[in-house]
Amino acid sequence: MTSDVWLPLPPDGIEGLPEGPRYLFWDGGEDGEQPFPGDPARCAVYVVPYMKPYPVRVRPLAQLTGVRVIQTLTAGVDDITARLADIAPGVQLCNARGVHETSTAELALTLTLAALRGIPGFVRAQQREVWESGFHPSLADKNVLIVGYGSIGAAVEDRLAPFEVARVARVARSQRTTARGPVHPITDLPSLLPDADVVILCTPLTEATRGLVNAGFLARMKDGALLVNVARGPVVDTRALLAEVETGRISAALDVTDPEPLPPGHPLWQAPGVLISPHVGGPSSAFLPRARRLLADQLTRFVNHRPLRNVILTTGDGGTGSTGR
Repeated sequence: MTSDVWLPLPPDGIEGLPEGPRYLFWDGGEDGEQPFPGDPARCAVYVVPYMKPYPVRVRPLAQLTGVRVIQTLTAGVDDITARLADIAPGVQLCNARGVHETSTAELALTLTLAALRGIPGFVRAQQREVWESGFHPSLADKNVLIVGYGSIGAAVEDRLAPFEVARVARVARSQRTTARGPVHPITDLPSLLPDADVVILCTPLTEATRGLVNAGFLARMKDGALLVNVARGPVVDTRALLAEVETGRISAALDVTDPEPLPPGHPLWQAPGVLISPHVGGPSSAFLPRARRLLADQLTRFVNHRPLRNVILTTGDGGTGSTGR
């Protein structure tokens, strides 16, 4: 029976790991060529290295012939679902719901406030030692549309509450009701977009959401609206976004881009009204404590044959699942 657990965090730093499995540290190494810590065929649980290049994260998949659980430390699992053909049937794929809500929601609010209140311009003026005052929009009294109302979208709304926004509209894959109000199906977007002053994208990247924010979507946004993306870069059609921001009709604050990393010379860098952060929604001081708690809980469940949390799909069963981002 396979009994190894591959962890991208040092096992001795994770309080509460259950006894039984052999815990092996593997994060790919600085150059991505770190040797495997043991026989891949003995690995029962593979925890995917965090913030490593795509080839590193998926490198072991085809050799993990005895794996039963693949646990990501990201909210999105599109890198793993793109390689399902390399994974044996019956493997549970779990995401990191509960780890990134705090940090990503903080950044969504940071980008929103910074873009609205003109912070990038103030920074540039400071570098020139120029006192440039001015009148800028406030988040107060704005209509906010959250596209992708999973756990991260809900965390964003939690943080919007003190800012006196006029209204929050919520959109997810399917319609439902929450304590805060209705969640609209994605088919309602055409009627919701024209009223939104701020559109915050938190949706996972799936075949249904790839290119969701296309020319038609952007054309329905009102003049002066702000698009904030803390989801995945390919949710937005970059060419369509450039066509809109270059006219000055809308603005954007992007933590993720397509392509990513954004190469030098790409027109998004210099596009008017665009604020870019380098995919830092998750990596903050809030990450490690929550990641450690998730891993200790998941592995305790695994060892005791209890249902795992955050199961997105089981390979070979035709499931597709979803994430909160």
